[in-house]
Order: sequence, then C-alpha cells, then structure tokens
Amino acid sequence: MSDEATQAQLFERYLGPFAAGLGLRLTEATGDGVRAELEVASHLHQPHGIVNGGVYCSVVETMASIGAALWYGERGQTVGVANSTSFLRAVRGGTLSVEASPIHRGRTQQLWLVVITDERDRPVARGEVRLANINSADALARG
Repeated sequence: MSDEATQAQLFERYLGPFAAGLGLRLTEATGDGVRAELEVASHLHQPHGIVNGGVYCSVVETMASIGAALWYGERGQTVGVANSTSFLRAVRGGTLSVEASPIHRGRTQQLWLVVITDERDRPVARGEVRLANINSADALARG
C-alpha cells in the first residue's frame, strides 16, 4: 500500500463523519501535530452571517483528539474531558487554517493547543483540550 493510501486511511479513521460534514480537510496528522483547512461555507454560519462558535469548538476538539490518538497509539484510546475555546475574530468566508500541537503528553492525560487562523494569518479562535488516556472507550456511555 502506498504512503498516500495509508495516509488517506489514517485520516478517514480519525476524522469521522461529523468533522467531514463540517468540511474539515486534514493536511498533516502525526502524534506531534495536526494541520487542517476549513473552507467557510454558509452552512457554518450563525444567523448574523459569521461562523458559529460551535464550529470552532468542534474543530478544536477534533484536531486535539486526532493528535492525542495518534500519539497514544496502540496503548489504548483517548477521550476529551475538557474543551476551552475562545473566539477572537468574526469570519464570514475564506479558508481557515488549523494547527494543533501538544502542550503536555503524560501517562494518564494530554493537553493540546489548537489555533485557527484566517487567510491573513490572523488568529480567529484558539482552544485547549484536555484528554484522558484510557485502556478502552468501549464501556463509555453504556447503561
């Protein structure tokens, strides 16, 4: 299998249908950092014609989760336990760049920083996500 095919499978495994529905396009994904782009479309707007803050929260959570999962690898799974996202600048259109980088990666938890910038490289949102490293997520949300 080619590196390109392997990368596509990796992205599909970690991106999921929700993030794909947002239009998030991964450009690089490793346990040391994740990069993506997001084309702003009208379905991402709130009633005032700017990107809904929930989009930024979702992108921040997704990007941190991908990086954390890639770093933790076969040891288990990672799940988000806290997301603090700040909205810095209103956006109506264009392509946003997203970059996630680890702040802390430990035995039981990780902390990732995610910065979203506009086409002029100005920050529009940023967030931190704390994730738990667990053996298995299979028992979560049951019963």
